[in-house]
Amino acid sequence: MNHLPAILLASKSPRRQELLTQLEVTFELIAIDVDETIMPNEAAADYVLRLAREKAQAGAQQANYTRPVLGADTIVVIDGKVLGKPKNQPDAAAMLTVLSGRSHQVMTSIAIATEQQTVSDLITTDVVFRTISDDEKAAYWHTGEPCDKAGGYGIQGIGGKFIERINGSYYAVVGLPLMETEQLLANLK
Repeated sequence: MNHLPAILLASKSPRRQELLTQLEVTFELIAIDVDETIMPNEAAADYVLRLAREKAQAGAQQANYTRPVLGADTIVVIDGKVLGKPKNQPDAAAMLTVLSGRSHQVMTSIAIATEQQTVSDLITTDVVFRTISDDEKAAYWHTGEPCDKAGGYGIQGIGGKFIERINGSYYAVVGLPLMETEQLLANLK
């Protein structure tokens, strides 16, 4: 029997919703508005942790602390540079060009906020891409999949065919690390 608390999810991501369902967590969505601008000289890990914490805290405050709120954020990092969601096809192609044939990191941070505390975790997974041709980049864009994904790809979809291997959490790359999320929820005070 599941003893995890009912929560609010401060995310519009359908992938995070699906993954929470796998954990058998009872949840409702809460809409929040957080500025996702990276600060000058902010390290990637600090940035993604800050965003997850700000999302969770904004949701908790908005809900008057009635339930724990889960916030999460996922970024793709290569050569110390954060790759966001592509703005258009040329932007997506440029991202895939940088990732092609190389290793990069996917950082997912999760945070849970209550009136008493905010707890968070950061999970970093190394992802290695095979070489991707220009024709493959164009065809991938036309599937529509890269449009709303950090780094311009989704591991759980068609973009998975570009991935040679990963070292770390598959679910963190999708957007919500299952084990770590369950542990944070189970340890709430």
